Amino acid sequence: MPWNDAARIEHSRNTGRYPSDMTDREWGLIVAFLPAPRWGGRPRMANLREMMNAIQYIGATGCQWRALPQDFPPMTTVRGTPLQGYFYLWRDSGVFETMNSLLVMSARELEGRDASPTAGIIDSQSVKTTESGVVRGFDAGKKVKGRKRHILTDTLGLLLLVIVHAANVQDRDGAPDLFKVARNRFPWMRHVFADGGYAGDKLREAIKSYGDWTVESIKRSDTTKGFEVLPRRWVVEHTFAWLGRCRRLAKDWETTIESSTAWALLASIRIMTRRIARYCYTS
Repeated sequence: MPWNDAARIEHSRNTGRYPSDMTDREWGLIVAFLPAPRWGGRPRMANLREMMNAIQYIGATGCQWRALPQDFPPMTTVRGTPLQGYFYLWRDSGVFETMNSLLVMSARELEGRDASPTAGIIDSQSVKTTESGVVRGFDAGKKVKGRKRHILTDTLGLLLLVIVHAANVQDRDGAPDLFKVARNRFPWMRHVFADGGYAGDKLREAIKSYGDWTVESIKRSDTTKGFEVLPRRWVVEHTFAWLGRCRRLAKDWETTIESSTAWALLASIRIMTRRIARYCYTS
């Protein structure tokens, strides 16, 4: 894309206080997913757009909750405790999962694809944790002590599912949980591309009860020297690069698996809302 006046307006983030703030178009895409106020009790006083802006600021910058700028609502309101607070409430009620799934379907339709994918790409990424991480392990292959993000994308690289577990869990052992969820959420998906870590009869036997799956392993040639772009596998690699734009994911800072999963979904939601909003602007 040429860097002209139209492109500058399209990619400009000067409308908000911070580059992570949502534009009006982006906010319009997600406001319908947020729960309505509870019946009875005190009326809702919080500004939900400000709540989402604060959460996205944490994800984009990677700062601590207590370092949240005073421009946003108080940290005790945005995050709160596991029993109250908007981040924990939306995390535990499945708002982020629903939001990401429907945004991905919309993005696929804008690209001329069917809303529900028929093929996907699976891979994992091991990241370090802090001492506060309860669930963690040592990945001997990557020499990383922490957790592993197991993701499933479509052939466009859009994040469909993510499951977080200890890094010492082998890829073929952690993958069945991903296939189980994918079978219920994307019933038309049957074919999955993977690397050599998912090859073998062990995985095929483990996923038999989750549907008729075809796992195609794309292996690197033994005679190739240096870097090589492999068909299909490069798609999931640039998905990890997209998610890495949110600095909260540079390291797993979370105490719980649930929060780790939520931040990966929020990074995907950030990508989807910006992509769809740009399409609406250009169209």
